[in-house]
Amino acid sequence: MANEVMMQAFEWDTPSDGSFYRNLVKNAKKLKENGIDALWLPPMTKGGSDMDVGYGAYDLWDLGEFDQKGTVRTKYGTKGELHEAIDALHDAGIKCYADVVLNHKGSGDEKEKFQAIMVDQNNRNQDVSEAHDIQAWTHFTFPGRKGKYSEMQWHWYHFTGVDHDDLTDTSAIYRIVGEGKYWDKDVSNEKGNFDYLMNNDIDHKHPEVREELFKWADWFIGETKVDGFRYDALKHISESFINDLSSHIIDEKGIDNFYLFGEFWQYSKETIEEYLKTTDYQVDLFDVPLHFHMEEASKSMGNYDMRKIFDNTIVKDFPEQAVTFVDNHDSQPGQGLESWVEDWFKEIAYALILFRKDGYPCIFAGDYYGLCGPVKKDPLEEMINNMIRVRKNYNYGEQDDYFDDPAVIGWIRRGDDEHKPLAVLISIRDMAEKQMHVGESEAGASYVDLSGKNEDVIIDEQGNGVFTVGPGQVTYWANKETL
Repeated sequence: MANEVMMQAFEWDTPSDGSFYRNLVKNAKKLKENGIDALWLPPMTKGGSDMDVGYGAYDLWDLGEFDQKGTVRTKYGTKGELHEAIDALHDAGIKCYADVVLNHKGSGDEKEKFQAIMVDQNNRNQDVSEAHDIQAWTHFTFPGRKGKYSEMQWHWYHFTGVDHDDLTDTSAIYRIVGEGKYWDKDVSNEKGNFDYLMNNDIDHKHPEVREELFKWADWFIGETKVDGFRYDALKHISESFINDLSSHIIDEKGIDNFYLFGEFWQYSKETIEEYLKTTDYQVDLFDVPLHFHMEEASKSMGNYDMRKIFDNTIVKDFPEQAVTFVDNHDSQPGQGLESWVEDWFKEIAYALILFRKDGYPCIFAGDYYGLCGPVKKDPLEEMINNMIRVRKNYNYGEQDDYFDDPAVIGWIRRGDDEHKPLAVLISIRDMAEKQMHVGESEAGASYVDLSGKNEDVIIDEQGNGVFTVGPGQVTYWANKETL
């Protein structure tokens, strides 16, 4: 994936008018021209309504084909429009990654009565009631689909937990009681055990569930022709299940023909390393630690130690498994994992993922096109397009870091036989300059600031250049003859 760039094609408040897939058809060629190699597409399966972003998963087999939950289309369009979008993207040379939600199901069709135990919200291993009858929307009949593609109906015993008892109208976390039933052990140990996230928590140990989800994955990949999966909510799903499913997919598709990556919202290096090992390094992970470092730096008033920006990150410790990103639909303002990287830091942040040797960078549509929800943000399309061009043209060769000042860091990509070097300089505080070595072969060359902020720099006889950067800015420089 040399210098490839992924884009998350949606944000939380992407319009719910069903135009999303049609817009992809219109924009496919332009996206490729602007350097986008792959799109992470939103959940394609039916949610609880035509407004559902896709994470309130209802029917995995309904891609906008059946009249269910008051709508045929999903938030993003119909199944036919989905096929047209993927075809257009493939024709343009863009890979398509599907967001898959396998942790839970919501908006059940009928209530069922069963035994459950209320647990402590903050320690899910702590029971706070005896087993007793509750009632919840756990029967999924999918009346609009009428058994097409799959005849399985879901019942209470296919789940491990729910969050509401209709008998007493009580909202709490309930662990379902039954033979062999308990929270999965191989999940995050936050809150004692973080198997339960929301809605009806799927029991990935149940043989009927496993068979259904494996069958669905095969069907879905064949039906949509997608090139990869982005797994949602990995820290809440059994690691062994994800490993088994991933192995199955790779056995079917081939390791080079299908890309697996996922959301593992964890900060600890040890936890991340253990997850990568347990899943046999089959699933790449979003670099959440780097995201948090960038958020912290952006809110530090210039007091963050930039020499440590990559410490304990996935891209530093496990570079082959790192998907680097600045923000996403969960971190944007108003969302459950809000951790927005401040606007002044955005260009710096994108330099940190686009101009480095390692990592598979993911651009956020909420940055590229702007946010259109309650909190508005201006689009950064022009800036990001320019940075992607710089990545494609100059981000090659070995990397020499100049991380010798807490507020001012820089690095050189040395280039290769076909590409000249790239110099990058960042200051989060004051105007600064730094001498960096681009190579004796560049002596006498004029280096231009591709960010358009500074005058040219002449490389001296030893191959050094003194590069400048303004306060709270990033500059990136290349040989003027290459323009």
